[in-house]
Parts: sequence; structure tokens; C-alpha cells
Amino acid sequence: MKNTWVGWIFILMTIFVPVSLVAQQSIISGSVPGAEGKTIELTTAGDYLTYWEKPLVKTVVDFQGQFTLPVNITKTIFVNLSIGFRKTGFFIEPGCSYSLKIAPISDQLEKEVDVLLESEALLVELANPDPDELNMRILWFNEKYDEFLLKNQNALIRDRDKAKIDTFRLFTQTEFGTHTNLFFQDYITYKIASLEQLAQVYGQAQLARRYFSGKPILYDNPEYMDFFSNFFTRYITITSKVLHKVDYQPILKGAQPYNSLMKTLATDTILKNEQFRELVLLKGMMELYRTPDYDKKAIFSVITTIRDQGKFAENRLIAADMTDQLLHLKPGTPAPLFTLQDRNKRSISLKSLQGKPILLCFWTTFCQDCLTEMDIMKSLYSKYRDKVNFVSISVDKEFVKMLYFINLKKDYVWTFLHIGDETQVLKNYDVKFYPLFILLDKSGNIYNYPADLPSKSLDLTLEKILQE
Repeated sequence: MKNTWVGWIFILMTIFVPVSLVAQQSIISGSVPGAEGKTIELTTAGDYLTYWEKPLVKTVVDFQGQFTLPVNITKTIFVNLSIGFRKTGFFIEPGCSYSLKIAPISDQLEKEVDVLLESEALLVELANPDPDELNMRILWFNEKYDEFLLKNQNALIRDRDKAKIDTFRLFTQTEFGTHTNLFFQDYITYKIASLEQLAQVYGQAQLARRYFSGKPILYDNPEYMDFFSNFFTRYITITSKVLHKVDYQPILKGAQPYNSLMKTLATDTILKNEQFRELVLLKGMMELYRTPDYDKKAIFSVITTIRDQGKFAENRLIAADMTDQLLHLKPGTPAPLFTLQDRNKRSISLKSLQGKPILLCFWTTFCQDCLTEMDIMKSLYSKYRDKVNFVSISVDKEFVKMLYFINLKKDYVWTFLHIGDETQVLKNYDVKFYPLFILLDKSGNIYNYPADLPSKSLDLTLEKILQE
């Protein structure tokens, strides 16, 4: 996992409570000057194979700049703490309290740019740091790891110098060997495994024996899962000496593709363990789904078989996240709901607009293409205003900028909403460019994502949806 702590300054207080399988409350609290009235949110990856983000808890920073985020967890997890598009990340453990002091947020430093592409880090300080606290240990280890990799990159990649890795492993054992946190020790083990994979100091079968065979599957350790993901990238189609010869097309088209694939994968000696084999199958299906010429419907049925009928809870969870990820914003799936303020500061929900097809447009006043397309959209609004709900969502930082602009445009009379502090809407709709048009059906399901531009063939698409 990438070192997200480098360059951060933290204030963090931890109170340790023995870990059990019963959910325990962890509390993240602190201050963030300049963020008064803004939403602060905690999210985590549902799993470390898909990294499908899941919300945990959110609150509003109070008028004194204070916040508290309680969350119940059963295991150590990596969380992202975000205010708008500013975010930071760290590990939290069950039953621990974390007191953070976040550096002041200055709106004057913000630019009117694509915030999705230029999000900033939240700067956080750590008071009374305990060198044995998990995040401090990982920060220290990652710094040494990065120094080693930078200094020895040529020796590892060009010369495959195993002695360098052995020396680094010995250093970590000396430096961190007395640390009793098993999560941290596994983190180190699989970070070093990634070095061995990079340097190719062991063959594929040797690496598998060292790090997978007869060992537990560490679903909850991101370094284990990152190593797993890299090891098994294109494994069933290219890397495996046995499986790369298999033609998966007829298997996927067969009567019981899941059973047939599990039987086929069992011919690889690395994949004798059924639970591990099923996890590799999930990784392979995710790759094949994104590969041209493969039957996506058949692949999806394999994933849903694991999700609905699988014997192993962890694999079922990953399969569920995978189906959510693969279906996200696909035609026929529910559009993410939102409630935003219109030009009169009234709250308008997406749900309240259902009953007619809905045309969403994400735009900004500083985007010339947005302004051009909305000028063209005027004629479409005139033509379809009684049959389609037109909704333009301004992503300008300030509400007043949207209001000033549309007040100048007296003929812009359709619904205008402002993103405000609800930047999660942009994440939910995967907004990566402006303008982005999205067409929903009358039930609020995705019809076209992205939809055609008004200057292209959006008119024809609107005709089509109204005839269905």
C-alpha cells in the first residue's frame, strides 16, 4: 500500500483497549479551523481487492471548528478522513480514541479548477506521539522502505540483488522485531514480499510457497492483498504455466461456469486450497470482465454465484463489492440520490424529480465548453420542457457565482442546483470532466452515462427515451 503518511504532520492521541471480535467503538475527534459548518466524513474500503469505498460516519464541523466521529469496528482498518476534496488517511484500531488537530483550511487558497483532479491533503498534527502506536510504526517503516527502494532500485530491477533485500529484512527485524502488533508484522512481511517480486529473486512457485501456501488469507491487511493482487494479475490467462493454455470462452458459456472454472483452476498446484482458489477466481473474473471479446453477462454470473452461494464469507463480501463496482452507473441501475439547493436556496432532491426522464448536467462557470453546451441546451429545454426535467448542477466553489451567472441569463429558466458542500455527489457520479451530461429514466435509473452533448445527438436520445 502506498505511504499516504509521508509529509503529514499529525496530532493523535491513542487509548488502547484489548481487541476482540465484538465491535468496539473507536472515536476520531479534533479541530479544523476554517471548516466550520462543513461536512467531515470517514470512509473505508469495503475490501482490499476492489477498494470499493464505503461510508462509515459523517458529521458537520461545529461553529468552534470541533468534530467527533464515533465508529464501531471489529478489526484494524484503513480510513480516509475527508472534508470536501481534501483528505488524509490512517489506520484505526478497535476501541481506540484519536484526537486530531487539522491545519486551518483557507478558502482563499482554493482555485477554481477541477477539484476532482487536484484534491489537496488534509494536514494533521500528532501531539504526544507514542512511537509504538501503529500509524507511527508504519510511517517510520515506510520511510525506511522508500529510502531503501530509491537507493537500490537499479540493484533490484537490473541486478536482481537478493542480498540487498536480505540486508533490509535483517534491518527491519532489528528495528521492529520486538513490536508485538501482528498486523504491523504482517504489513512488513508482505511489503518485503513485494520487493522480492519486483526483483524477481524467486520464481513464481517459490514465491507462492513462501507467502501463500499453508498460510492464512489476510483479507484485512492491505499489504497482503496488494501483494496478492500483483502476484495474480493476468495469472489465469497469461502467467500460470498451466492455466494460460485454457480457453475460458466455452467454460463461461457452459451450464455451470463457476463449478467448471473452480475445477479447472484446481489443476494449478498453487491453487489447491479451495478458499484461496476462489479468491484467485474472483481476481481473474474482474480482469476478464474488462477484457474485450469475453461474455460479460457470463462473467458476472460467476461473480454473483460467489456473492450469493459462496461458502466463504470474505469472498462473498468481495464478490458483493465487485458487483456493486461493475454495475456502478450502468444502464438500468439506480442513480445515486442527492439533495441540493436551487437558486432560491430551496432543497431539491433527485427523488422529487422522478416521474419524467431527468437530464443532469454537471458544469462550472469557468468552463467554456459548459457555457457553449448550455446555450445549445436552451432549444432542447423549449422542445421538451413538459416531458423531461432539466437539471444543471453547478460545481463552482461559491453559490453566488452560479447565481450571478444565471441571473444574467434570463432564458436559463430550468432547474439549477449548487453542489455546495455535497462533494460526495461528484464522487458518486464519477465526475471527471465538465460538462458531463447524464440521462436518467423516469424511475431515476441510469439511461445514458455519459449522455451525448446537446451539440451532438442528445436530441435524438431524448426522442428515443420518450418513445419507450
